[in-house]
Amino acid sequence: MKPYQFQFLQSLILLLAMTGVKILLRSIINRLMNKLHFAAERKRIISKIINFFIILFTFVVLIAIWGVDPEQLILFVTSALTILGIAFFAQWSILSNITSSLILFFNHPIRIGGKVKILDKDYPIEGEVENISLFFMYIRTANNEVVSIPNTVLLQKTISLEADEMKKNE
Repeated sequence: MKPYQFQFLQSLILLLAMTGVKILLRSIINRLMNKLHFAAERKRIISKIINFFIILFTFVVLIAIWGVDPEQLILFVTSALTILGIAFFAQWSILSNITSSLILFFNHPIRIGGKVKILDKDYPIEGEVENISLFFMYIRTANNEVVSIPNTVLLQKTISLEADEMKKNE
């Protein structure tokens, strides 16, 4: 067997194994999320995070299988990280919104479908949380308007939840 054929076989086995791991983890996560009564949006976000790490792991192992020169790989990775660092510095609000969405996801009692009141002196908002994305929270008001609020701004505001919502989150 020629070396590239063996590498191709190893790559195929890795891709099949990672597909199996992905399916197994998705099943485990779905059962756990259903048991803990997490919203569908949270399941989707957790699945995306796990998929990212599976793809990253698969990429690293594929690089090892195909024998990419480590010096060239390090040069490529540092160049890519430098470009990303400059982009994030130029758009720091993007990074802070993503960080805020993770904080809201894991450590805040706000849930999709919950009633919230944002206590702001200039522009108070009251309504039902329609969606929480990586950058914005969408609230449907009593006037049937959808208001989007950046997650960083949301963390800086005082938020009031209905008593029923607090009981659901405990």
